[in-house]
Amino acid sequence: MPATAPSGLRIVPDMPICQQDLPLDWYQPEFVPYAEEYLALPDRLPETVLPWMDRYIRPALATLGDDVLLLAHYYMGGAIVKLVERYGGRIADSYELALQTVERPRVRHFVESAVHFMAESIAILATPTQDVWITNPKSGCTMEMMAKDHMVEPIFEELEARYGDDFLVVAYMNTSGRVKALAGRTGGAVCTSSNARTVVTWALGRGKKIFFVPDRHLGEVVAGWAGLGPGDLFQWGGGLEGASQTIAGLSEAERARLDAATMVLWGGYCGVHTVFRPAHVQYWRDRGYRVLVHPECPKTVVDVADGAGSTKYLWNAIMTAPAGTKLAIGTEAHFVNNAREQAALRGVEVVNIADIPLPEFGAMGCGCATMSRNDPPHLVAMLDLLARGRAPDLNHVLPGDVVDEVTGRRERLPPAERTSLVREARRALEQMITITRAAG
Repeated sequence: MPATAPSGLRIVPDMPICQQDLPLDWYQPEFVPYAEEYLALPDRLPETVLPWMDRYIRPALATLGDDVLLLAHYYMGGAIVKLVERYGGRIADSYELALQTVERPRVRHFVESAVHFMAESIAILATPTQDVWITNPKSGCTMEMMAKDHMVEPIFEELEARYGDDFLVVAYMNTSGRVKALAGRTGGAVCTSSNARTVVTWALGRGKKIFFVPDRHLGEVVAGWAGLGPGDLFQWGGGLEGASQTIAGLSEAERARLDAATMVLWGGYCGVHTVFRPAHVQYWRDRGYRVLVHPECPKTVVDVADGAGSTKYLWNAIMTAPAGTKLAIGTEAHFVNNAREQAALRGVEVVNIADIPLPEFGAMGCGCATMSRNDPPHLVAMLDLLARGRAPDLNHVLPGDVVDEVTGRRERLPPAERTSLVREARRALEQMITITRAAG
């Protein structure tokens, strides 16, 4: 790996590249032999782990050549984000990951180490000659789990029937392809944390009622950035609560508020980001830190922070900060841990804003446990089996696939239904790309 990879990450001798080991029974059967070898290694230092990985990955990459590209999200645990670039891959936020099939039409195999909705978004935009593979199909997202299509569709159908053509959906990237298709069906768009303000501003310009799915906090934050107030928003439930609500079950006053609202917010959220409070921001600011947070945090936190933006925004702010800078970051803990390690090499101090050793602050910062289900054995096994023509079909991601995050059981759409979903979900993703590029 070069001294400085495109992301700025460096693998340093004697610095463990792995943050945790997974139990053997968390691996699918085809991956168990690789996991057994990995778990038997005496430590997780680069000088031990990298030769073991090289023994499989170097020959696999030589076989696959330019036909393969490795991908990972910034939120991945330390092992994967440090390793993907070492093997010629790309680390990016969810918007940039979705663009990979569009920007690299000659690549045939995209191997993604992140969560399922990200891999599916890549697959929706893929050409018929491109395949998308995920190193662990059970890597899900708790926010996406609170907005499954069977939960969202009842209120979507009610809103569509009530408002007709004066209604559109903005679907956050953290949704399945089935939910993104609802955005395409209404002439709406997908958004990510990096372009949510731009997409919502575009949607507001169309003069229609917006159904924002699934993150209530990002919806509130972006609505505020776009000039809307609390009276312009109507909060729907999330998860099973939202699925069981009906417009008929609202009071007359609530229905009037719904009709008057500019945006209807689905009640999902990211548990990682809801631990942060304004008091965390003030604690670190009082100690001379600049506080930057992700917009999935509650609006009360974003409003008092020194800055807010996507993972790319946060990463760039950290990696370009001059020596001596003190930054407190409010986002996923694996990201902050990686940033802390890398920033320290450049004389920059980084802390997680929730890591305050005082009992009144309660919970410390936490990582995305589902995303961290990807680790070196998953990457090694996926590439070795793919190069040998024995990649498990469960790891092959097609639009519309739904994988149970506990059992690994997959539900796959019939070809005709998948074609319809791709047409509508692709329309919403391409609308996002068009809006974002037009905004510069």
